[in-house]
Amino acid sequence: MYADRINSLPPYLFASIDKAKAEIRKKGIDVIDFGVGDPDMPTPPHIIEALKKSVDNPARHRYPSYVGMLSYRQAAADWYRKRMNVDLNPEEEVLALIGSKEGVAHTPLAFLNPGDVALVPDPGYPVYATGTTFASGVPYRMPLLSENDFLPDLDAIPEDTARKAKLMFINYPNNPTSATATASFFEEVVDFAHENDIVVVHDNAYSEMTFDGYEAPSFLETKGAMDVGVELHSLSKTYNMTGWRIGFAVGNRDIIAGIGKVKTNIDSGAFEAVQEAGIAALSGPQDCVRDMNRIYTKRRDALLVGLKELGLDVTPPEATFYVWAGIEGSSLEFSKLLLEKAGIVATPGVGFGESGEGYVRFALTNPVERINEAVERMSKLNV
Repeated sequence: MYADRINSLPPYLFASIDKAKAEIRKKGIDVIDFGVGDPDMPTPPHIIEALKKSVDNPARHRYPSYVGMLSYRQAAADWYRKRMNVDLNPEEEVLALIGSKEGVAHTPLAFLNPGDVALVPDPGYPVYATGTTFASGVPYRMPLLSENDFLPDLDAIPEDTARKAKLMFINYPNNPTSATATASFFEEVVDFAHENDIVVVHDNAYSEMTFDGYEAPSFLETKGAMDVGVELHSLSKTYNMTGWRIGFAVGNRDIIAGIGKVKTNIDSGAFEAVQEAGIAALSGPQDCVRDMNRIYTKRRDALLVGLKELGLDVTPPEATFYVWAGIEGSSLEFSKLLLEKAGIVATPGVGFGESGEGYVRFALTNPVERINEAVERMSKLNV
């Protein structure tokens, strides 16, 4: 019944987790959910007010621009100049997205022919590989290992694979490992892309979720990066807007045009009222981001103390709202134990790829009180 491309896909990780979570809740168990990275805090009021005002404008109820309102793209360019010190032409180097996931999924359709290779991180966001498969491409998984600070070893990629590769996905600050990248690594990526004629897509959705004074860079700050790549950004995590579905792609104008050509044939653009709310987010006060990060810092610290007391191998993350915890044995079995015996949802590392085995991911989407309760429940399991 289904096409081969569908039959070849594994069950989507977070859909499977939602199903298991629902089954446990049917039994009346109080679930503490550290699974999907969905912020539990509300969208800031000034962004909501901007949406309400825009919805009252009948002009916003018509088909939007495929590439996004110029005012929204200008706001994104202004934000990048202030925050990342990157100058962008909003007309040719900025493209509105219906969330960065949409950009990840559509990009392979623009650049991969059947049999072409896309280099994807492992562990990594599942859509890098599935988007490649939908485009009839072949994912080549780059292991992210602790001994390499969870950065891919580009020298380990076979020469024939590099020659076949047309696309590379990278993601720092990283989901799920919470690792960060160095300037020298980004320089290495640019050199590799130039040598092998590869389009680089840097998924920078977590750039604003940082701790302890760390400031995440843009890949596009790297010399030569604008020649080979684009960066995807999302308002979802930065401004607690996951359900709003708004983001943008920036970078090389030819790559942006390619993604835009796919979008014009597949979707009809982002609702303009949401884009106007996005303008309010990007151009308005950023105190809400700093306040959010202070809350996540307290949650991170509480969870780290608890997990260390339980004997799990954890390193304090400088960015993202994830804790990547090393465990003994199977990550699937560990996660199943937590869910069935303690009502705790944690994501098994192997769900992000083979190199994620031996880890589980905790999302900091619960208040400190619930985090402490979860640690207490785990302590009774002798995990």
